[in-house]
Amino acid sequence: MSIKRIIDLTEKSFLVIIALFTVGAMVQEVMVLIEQRRVELKDLLLMFIYAEVLGMLGAFYSSHRIPITIPLIIAMTALSRLIILQGKDGDPTILLYESGSILLIAVACWVISNLHDRD
Repeated sequence: MSIKRIIDLTEKSFLVIIALFTVGAMVQEVMVLIEQRRVELKDLLLMFIYAEVLGMLGAFYSSHRIPITIPLIIAMTALSRLIILQGKDGDPTILLYESGSILLIAVACWVISNLHDRD
């Protein structure tokens, strides 16, 4: 068995594990939400992150590559969730850093989309 084949099998095995763990985490989160009988924006953003991770895995299996914008969107969602979790009592400078990071990632997505459209 060649080294490339071993690496490919290892990669696919880890991607399956990631998918299973993501689905497991989603199920756990839904169970907590059902138990609490309350859904907040932070919970929806977390579920969106899980859905995007599964979408990224699906994109990889269909095209054997991951579009760079998907992890960037996941990062923006995660940062948005951090801002929401921080609340009003948090340090304002952290809010500025997190907001600036979202803006920087959004600009990167825009640049990548425009470069892709030119090709």
